[in-house]
Amino acid sequence: MTAQSSPRPGSVGTGSVILVGGGPGAVELLTMAAVTALEQADVVLFDRLAPNDDLASLAPRAILIDVGKRAGNHPVSQTGIEGLMVEHALAGQRVVRLKGGDPYVFGRGSEEVLACHRNGIPVTVISGVTSAIAVPAAAGIPLTHRGISHAFTVISGHAPLTDNELEGLTLLGSTIVVLMGVGTLPTFSQGLLRHGMSAGMPVAIIERGFSATQRTTVSTLSTVLADAAAAGVRSPAVLVVGEVVRLAFSGDTSAEELVARAAAFEETD
Repeated sequence: MTAQSSPRPGSVGTGSVILVGGGPGAVELLTMAAVTALEQADVVLFDRLAPNDDLASLAPRAILIDVGKRAGNHPVSQTGIEGLMVEHALAGQRVVRLKGGDPYVFGRGSEEVLACHRNGIPVTVISGVTSAIAVPAAAGIPLTHRGISHAFTVISGHAPLTDNELEGLTLLGSTIVVLMGVGTLPTFSQGLLRHGMSAGMPVAIIERGFSATQRTTVSTLSTVLADAAAAGVRSPAVLVVGEVVRLAFSGDTSAEELVARAAAFEETD
């Protein structure tokens, strides 16, 4: 799905910007619209988590510029990225801003759209497959299951949550998905426990989703810090908190009991 924005017209010769969601990193999860945009691009500004291994073949005519950010290392600031976008578009080029996941899910996409608006540059957004959904699926974890979880909440773990936010998540009683949450895992897990979430609540940490080195660490809320440390868990990773984590393991007694309870719920509906 694409979203077209219509700011004031730019000057004659102004190019355009397309914000492209690249999904969790696997080339095969790029949408057809994303592939077409890359094929036609003059310049591609790409993130670290975007699918960039085959970028030279995906965007054969484009100048490729790495603007990826890593923890504690931002060689190109957000302001700098927006400046490059605007500079190349005003020079008449078709600019693709290739981002991991979806541009509008913790991707700062709206900030980049506003930068285009301020400079009279036509901008389009092409949605991507968000890692919040795709990565748990790659690990066999459904975010919802009838009778087990009827909703899920996606949060950013980039900064610690407030007590009110942690309490709210605990009261929801649904699946929680955390992006960029490895660094704040201690305050997050302890905060949920402090606000009454069960110590035995299943937690999954899926590292490097959809890559050849994808790995899933399964734990509980009370033991996840020790288990993550023992496994040497590192970013990028997606965290899933909720009973649905059990469903990834067919043959697991707890999972079988959980599904049986869900089936009983369905029979009464």
